[in-house]
Order: sequence, then C-alpha cells, then structure tokens
Amino acid sequence: MSPEGTTPSGGAARPNGTTSGDGTTNGDGATNARATLEEKARRRAMLIRAGIYIFATHLFAGFVLLLFALGDRK
Repeated sequence: MSPEGTTPSGGAARPNGTTSGDGTTNGDGATNARATLEEKARRRAMLIRAGIYIFATHLFAGFVLLLFALGDRK
C-alpha cells in the first residue's frame, strides 16, 4: 500500500484520479487513449530518426571506404 497522496509509481495523485507521473489513467481507471497514441507516435518518430541516422552513417562510411580504395590506386 502506498502512502496517502501518492501512487505506487511515486507520482502524486490528483483529485480527479489521474496520476501525475504519466497521466495514463483517468478517474474510473480506463486507459487514456490520447496518451497511448502520443507514446506510439513518439516511438515511431524515434525509430524513423534512428533509421535515418543508421543509413546516413553507413553512407558516410561507404564514401570514406571509396576514398581509400581510389586513393590506393596508382
């Protein structure tokens, strides 16, 4: 059992029943669809960004290898 006024995750409980830590539950305990959609959008954006960074890094590494290969020719 958590102390009065706090949630098990450590966030302060609000009068309307939502938790201040993540705001994913409302007064009747139902999942907040908006918070879930926002989290999914953040994860998708992060994965797209990571894919772009990985692609760009490999492209740059390939360019450097090409420079070494061309520089080694006589």
